[in-house]
Amino acid sequence: MTDLAQRVHDELLQAIEKDQLVLPTLPEVALRVREAAEDPDVSIPDLVREISNDAALSARLIKVVNSPLLRSRQEITDLSMAVNRMGIAYTANLATGLAMSQMFQATSDVIDRKMREVWTRSTEVAGISHVLCRHYTKLKPDQATLAGLVHQIGVLPILSYAEENSQLLRDSISLNLVIDRIHPLLGDRILQAWDFPEPLRHVPSQHLDFQRNSASVDYADIVQVAMLQSLSGTQHPYAQMDWSGISAFAKLGLNPADEQEDEDLSAEMEAAMQLLA
Repeated sequence: MTDLAQRVHDELLQAIEKDQLVLPTLPEVALRVREAAEDPDVSIPDLVREISNDAALSARLIKVVNSPLLRSRQEITDLSMAVNRMGIAYTANLATGLAMSQMFQATSDVIDRKMREVWTRSTEVAGISHVLCRHYTKLKPDQATLAGLVHQIGVLPILSYAEENSQLLRDSISLNLVIDRIHPLLGDRILQAWDFPEPLRHVPSQHLDFQRNSASVDYADIVQVAMLQSLSGTQHPYAQMDWSGISAFAKLGLNPADEQEDEDLSAEMEAAMQLLA
């Protein structure tokens, strides 16, 4: 590590331990939607009322429900029909994920560019996670999508810190070193603070543990495979690893050595990524 990276790394770890690091909060609309969805007495009109306060989010949900991913037989023309079609839990997870894009914006060009990179990568992994989950597991695709969208959420407070620290801002090598070291730990902290469901809470750290072997397939497995597949064919160090010993592939019933991809599946993944981007 560079001297600067080590210093920032130590400072951030200390701030985390003392609970002094300001963690990002979910956008207001996502908080309201999640709160409403957790109420056992909530009705679909209640949820529609919360979401309709955000016109852009409403439009995107209608677009998603009309996409090939959800294969609706009839065209969905309004938010009430969309929520009816998806159900309360699915809608809340998707609305949370889509609203999160608002968080990936910064005032400085360098950080803004980095945030857009992270969000683009997150939407790619989320799109692949959705499709993998639906075809290869009995888990919930909406949860898998959300898991993909938050797998790098721990990068956000580091970039916010860098915005206030011009020295780190100018040194991209040190910044990337700090991100790689700390974002998994921070990601787990953030999802805990946001009171995310237990199965998703440790995805930021667990998806990077290539030795893990849970008893049955879980969301960290799905995100791990999705993340690796998104890097396939690149120069990224993870793409150069031998994936044959990674148990997540076996748990999904996939062979990492298989080059032949199902064209329909690839098209579905592409569609999912574009919808979320």
